Amino acid sequence: MRQLWTPVWILRHLAAVALVVGFLALGWWQISRAAAGNTLSWAYAVEWPVFAAFVVFIWVREIRQAHRAVPGPDNGTPDNGTPRNDTPVNAPSREAAFGRPVRVRSAPGVTATPGPDDPELAAYNNYLAWLNANPHARAGDYPG
Repeated sequence: MRQLWTPVWILRHLAAVALVVGFLALGWWQISRAAAGNTLSWAYAVEWPVFAAFVVFIWVREIRQAHRAVPGPDNGTPDNGTPRNDTPVNAPSREAAFGRPVRVRSAPGVTATPGPDDPELAAYNNYLAWLNANPHARAGDYPG
């Protein structure tokens, strides 16, 4: 909870409040214009509060993600002392990741497995295997 009161988060909170207040004020302004006879303003009067609701949605989602990203007090364990299940691990082999040998179909004469001369392809395949082994992890959690 203390991480939500850092200078960066305070700026985020202030920006969210300013945007919501501004969008609602613009919606009220459009209602006054629509009442004066501008029929197009009725659409804008509905649109601005939707923008304000979207800002609230994004703000709540960012706070929830920040709470999920915080490890427990003992370097990766939650408060009850049990190890966390979403801690990233090293990428397993293809067979371990998929639970069976992986067959890749390719055109005749084309090798589908990365050779020792292609470390970038091997790194990408390790990344894909890690994503498959950690289905609830985000791509930014990859340790490599």
